[in-house]
Amino acid sequence: MLNFKQTERRSNGTSCFDFFQKYINMRIVAELPHPNFKITLFSMNQKYIVKFEQGQLEQSYKLAELDLMGGGANEVFQLLDEEFLSTVTERFKTMRSDFSAAYQRQQ
Repeated sequence: MLNFKQTERRSNGTSCFDFFQKYINMRIVAELPHPNFKITLFSMNQKYIVKFEQGQLEQSYKLAELDLMGGGANEVFQLLDEEFLSTVTERFKTMRSDFSAAYQRQQ
């Protein structure tokens, strides 16, 4: 169990409790099936966060609830069309290639 004293302040003036409190309110709204990566939709602080995971790599996109037309999570799902998911797949390939190249330079 997390136990933080609110009186202990970090260098920027916030307490550890304040820092972790904003993450405690994050909740998983949905997990969507996809053959190439895991898709998770989170809700936190009037924002939706769409997270794509493939192995050790991840991409995330934030959308303010106010930017949507009131359709909530269903409206976010509509944004995830085949064209967008194709670019996510390509971006994962680029990320993996970039990371591999950086790793190889260090060997």
